[in-house]
Amino acid sequence: MSTTIGRVGRSDTETPARMPDEHGFIERDGIKVHWESHGSGPAILLLPAWSIVHSRQWKAGIPYLARRFRVIAFDPRGNGLSDRPLDPAAYSEREFVADAVAVLDATGVERAVAAGHSKGATRALMLAAAHPERVVGVFAVSPAVPSPPRSMEGFNADLERYEGWAKYNRHHWLAEYRDFLEFFFSEVFCEPHSTKQIEDCVAWGLDTSPDVLIASIDGDDREPCDSPVWHALCRSIACPVTVVHGTAERVIPFERGAEVAELTGARLVAFEGSGHAPIARDPVQVNLLLRDFAEGVNGAMPAKPATWRRTAVRPKRALFISSPIGLGHAWRDVAIADALRTRVPGLEIHWLAQPPVTTVLEHRGETIHPASAELASEAVHIDREAGEHDLHAFQALRRMDEILCANYMVFDDLVHEEAFDVWIADEAWEVDHFLHENPERKCAPLAWLTDFVGYLPMPDRGEREAFVAADYNAEMIEHVERHPSVRDRSIFVGDPEDIVDERFGPDLPAIREWTERHFDFAGYIPGFDPRALGERAELGYGDEPLCVVSVGGSGVGAPLLQRALEALPAARERIPELRVLVVTGPRIDPASLPAIDGVEVVGYVHELWRHLAACDVGVVQGGLTTTMELVAAKRPFVSLPLASHFEQQFHVRHRLARYGARTTLQFADASPARLGGLIAELVGSRPSYLPVSGDGAGRAADLIAELL
Repeated sequence: MSTTIGRVGRSDTETPARMPDEHGFIERDGIKVHWESHGSGPAILLLPAWSIVHSRQWKAGIPYLARRFRVIAFDPRGNGLSDRPLDPAAYSEREFVADAVAVLDATGVERAVAAGHSKGATRALMLAAAHPERVVGVFAVSPAVPSPPRSMEGFNADLERYEGWAKYNRHHWLAEYRDFLEFFFSEVFCEPHSTKQIEDCVAWGLDTSPDVLIASIDGDDREPCDSPVWHALCRSIACPVTVVHGTAERVIPFERGAEVAELTGARLVAFEGSGHAPIARDPVQVNLLLRDFAEGVNGAMPAKPATWRRTAVRPKRALFISSPIGLGHAWRDVAIADALRTRVPGLEIHWLAQPPVTTVLEHRGETIHPASAELASEAVHIDREAGEHDLHAFQALRRMDEILCANYMVFDDLVHEEAFDVWIADEAWEVDHFLHENPERKCAPLAWLTDFVGYLPMPDRGEREAFVAADYNAEMIEHVERHPSVRDRSIFVGDPEDIVDERFGPDLPAIREWTERHFDFAGYIPGFDPRALGERAELGYGDEPLCVVSVGGSGVGAPLLQRALEALPAARERIPELRVLVVTGPRIDPASLPAIDGVEVVGYVHELWRHLAACDVGVVQGGLTTTMELVAAKRPFVSLPLASHFEQQFHVRHRLARYGARTTLQFADASPARLGGLIAELVGSRPSYLPVSGDGAGRAADLIAELL
């Protein structure tokens, strides 16, 4: 048998919220171990847990902590970008501690907070005992101290059936490795609605092999909790220690954490109802605890405001968090902001926003809060998730969990450092989710806005997606009904009839009925007054027919732009004089498209709705904002919703159909000839749409102003 399996890598392809500033390898006895360093300041060393996972297990904490500290993580031998030795001796706990020291040396760190989860927590304690000069404090989450007696009999037994914890067995691993992973991580995450965390960990477990994990068990030389050697080690630790342990643990009993706290003189923080991995399932609280612990042991004092003013002498302040997925939220949000300023004179509105929303805000001279620079890019993630005119929006949101957690922590820091009189969150999913998970963090009224309610599974994704979508919906329903005070106003951007006639899932409420009980309705907010549209001559257009092609603010639309240009010859066969304006938006380079006579290609166009109102036909994605701008302007258009995009395919199409806009074409069916013919057919047509009210922003502002 070979003595090692080379570095295989990490299968995780999600867009990181933060890239490392430095990375490299240490090598000991021919085994390479990969490390990463993020940020600057006092050091936190994140010790690896069991080799069933790698350092991505810390993805919910690193982006936040790295804004204050230098955070160093390394993949355990056996997983990630580290080597995978097959010699059990390579997995002695002493080897992991020695790796930690070598990583500190390689990164030039003299002393650090040693933080660890599960086996990583026991390794942090061992590091502090063996090298007290290198450790200023230990932060131990769910320390994996074995219960007596230590026996390999069950692990080695060859059984006829493997059920429950009997799956913790070398023979079962070799035969049904994935089955063990799915069982084990369902025990790690005993909390309801943990599908994403379980899926992550199963994927990370598949980054190694059963042979490697068996070697890690054969080489495991941890002392049991009743061992005098273990007791002496814990009592020898002189630095401060905090122990975090969940009371609903199914892997390491809560009593083990309590014993470690007693032996080390540690502060014990009980997470009521939490399982084995609160670093992933309860990241906000873990991040805040670790931040406070690291600041405390390093002698740092929390930053205090330079000035304080009584509320009676300071202007009222609103924090507006606008979803960066597209530009539509930006336009309706600035319309609400304008209306709100008329109702609350002197109101200061500060925006926590990122591109492409900031493109609109900068053109308008809005106040973008400096904390916005700390936000991880959601737009980059969405661009990476997209295929050829295809975006699986539900799965893209799920796979954005790291970014959403990082951005919530930016928000949380900001609102606890500065006073705001109201928070306005337009589909700021991270704010809504984590405030419901941590309602004690709420310190101002919250107005929540959305234009759809309910995740809907794509039919071709089978039973698993239907189950997961329903589970996400069930969690949202439980959040709202358990903590109704988190959302002081829930505002639906539309009317009850705009809501799809679907259920949240089997045995869950009907979406429309539930939404009517829990939301106020503002009506649609077009971002402009449909009654105040100018003449096309003001924009430089003559009498020739005009086609506007637009794909919004993301980088997903390049294939549609290309297809529209390919369709142009077929359209011009019937309308030779057709003029075309192609708007690529702020994230697609206009130079990436070919130059064609009679076609003007531009990037971002401020107040694009003016040009849409002037066109004779539009070709657009299936996003709500652009399509409803065309409806409001009574212009004919064809929409091509992104494949697999549940919102565009179901929620938006339902609303457009209600308004009488039914010209929709799937991209897979949009051959150049068919699309070109449809463009020509629509030129000169006179659509009959329901009128779009222009006072939705005012109604939303009225609801928000009541909170002020």
